Parts: sequence; structure tokens; C-alpha cells
Amino acid sequence: MAGNKQYKLIIVGAGPAGMTASIYASRYKIPHLIISPKIGGAAAEAHLVENWPGEKQIKGSDLMNKFWEHAQSYHPDFWQEEAKRLEQTTEGGLRRFKILTSGGKTVEAPVVIFTGGTQFKRLSIPGEQELLGRGVSYCATCDGGFFKDKVVAVIGGANSAIMACMELAQLAKHVYIIYRSNELKGEPVWIDRAKENYQVTMVPETNVTKIIGEKKVEKIELDKEFQGNKELAVDGVFIEIGVTPLVELVKEAKADLDMNGAVKIDERRATNIPGIFAAGDASSGSGGFRQIITASSEGAIAARSAFEYLKEKSLI
Repeated sequence: MAGNKQYKLIIVGAGPAGMTASIYASRYKIPHLIISPKIGGAAAEAHLVENWPGEKQIKGSDLMNKFWEHAQSYHPDFWQEEAKRLEQTTEGGLRRFKILTSGGKTVEAPVVIFTGGTQFKRLSIPGEQELLGRGVSYCATCDGGFFKDKVVAVIGGANSAIMACMELAQLAKHVYIIYRSNELKGEPVWIDRAKENYQVTMVPETNVTKIIGEKKVEKIELDKEFQGNKELAVDGVFIEIGVTPLVELVKEAKADLDMNGAVKIDERRATNIPGIFAAGDASSGSGGFRQIITASSEGAIAARSAFEYLKEKSLI
């Protein structure tokens, strides 16, 4: 309960999974609240989305704005805060969940859909933290504009790194993409584009061991020589080595996690805790295939399962 308002469902997160869950919850006429510090999640930071049906090519931020406009057309309640703690209570034999937010608010409901998303992984090397915001970045979409006509390095060899590389190649003078394996591991279409771009240089089977600079990034140190040198002069370093699921909220509530640290869910997107469902990148759904389309489908399934759970408990 927030004030005098009764909610049947709380959705934590407002990325593709959370917003789709809200759209479906609205259509099922489930009174619900969305809690999230930001709108769009990691999808909003995608340079270009070319695999969302109906949109041949669209910026991630533009697509997420469309999601949000759609979700908001049903007028769900929204708190732009972080869900900090989840507590379980029992009332009349029925399990309920209380969420405490970063702003000191509390809200209760019998069902939660958790779509906590992920955070960027760190290299944990010298200079990374010290030069963060001074040439070190985890978001090419956010910070690429600062490196027009400069030389940058992208660290990572999967889709996010390749897409960051291609975005930066439109602005920077030159882009090095540095990765540990002997081959890039992204979608073939993105790999081909990177290899064909004359502004991009591949640096395979190499690790960055140090980021060097006084007031800003000046160069990076490699664990092996490249073109006769173990250092590369660069103005910026974009770290794209993957993500970590943000699951602390439900982990503390004793939700089961898989070997990758994501929330375990079944085909209904239900966790081991009755009344808590999960969807999107922070869950084990879709076998780790973290795409906007899979997160959206999981959000829709979670909302339907929440509706069925509420009906079963005679709460709706």
C-alpha cells in the first residue's frame, strides 16, 4: 500500500521486460506500481537496434521511449527510485511483499515481478577507476561524442563491444578493438561490418593490463606486443566485457540463483518464492540470450503468470 492505494503487483525495473510486464498487467487490469531509478535499462544505451520486428533500424533510446509511451498510455503508477529492500510478511495466511525504496517510501503487494537488469563488468586493472570519466567509459552511446576525431580503444569481443566499436568509428579518427580470444564472438553481420571498416583495427589474443594517464587517458598497456610495442596511445577506453545481473533485492529474500548469478525461473517466469516472478537480463530465462525481444516476451509471460496467480488466490 502506498498512501491509501492498494496494489496487487509491484514491478521492479523499467527496461524492456519491466515495461512490457506493465503493458500486459494494465491489459489484465491489475493495479500495479513500477519502481525504477531509470527508464529503458541497458537497452536505452544501444547505439542501433536492428533486430526489433517492425523497426529496420532504431536507436535504443528511441525504442525505449516508444516502450515507455505505450506503458504510460495505461497510466500505471511509477516511482523513479531504487528498490532497496524486499521483506516478506504473512497476512491472513497470504504471503505479501513489502519493498522499501531509496527515497524512504514503502509499498506492499501480494505479487512482485522482478526485472532488475544488469551492470557493466569491470576489468579491475590499474587506472580504470582513477580515470573513469576522464577517458574511461562503459557506454559508447553516452560518451562517444567526446571523442570526435580522436583515437579510442574498445575492450571486449562480443556483440556489445563490436556495436560500440562501430558507433565510435563514426566519430573517432581510429578505433582499436582489443579482445582475448583469436576471433570475435558477436553476430556475423556486426563482425563483417567491423572487419570491413578501414577505421577499425583488430587486436586479438591480447589483454589490457593498465590504463595510463595523468589527468586523462593517454595510453594503454598490453600484455603482449602489438605492431612492435606493448603500449598504444589512445584518448579513450571503452570497456565492453559483459554484465553482472543485479539481483541483490531478491537474493536477500532467498531467491535461487543459477551458476551465472541470475535469478532462476521456470517456464512461467516464477522463482522459488511463491508470488515473485522474474524476467529479462537478471533472470535465467532464454538461456542467457539477452535481447530486447526475449526480455519483452519474458515480461509478457511474467505478467500473465502474475494474473493467474492472483486469480488462483482469489485476489482479482
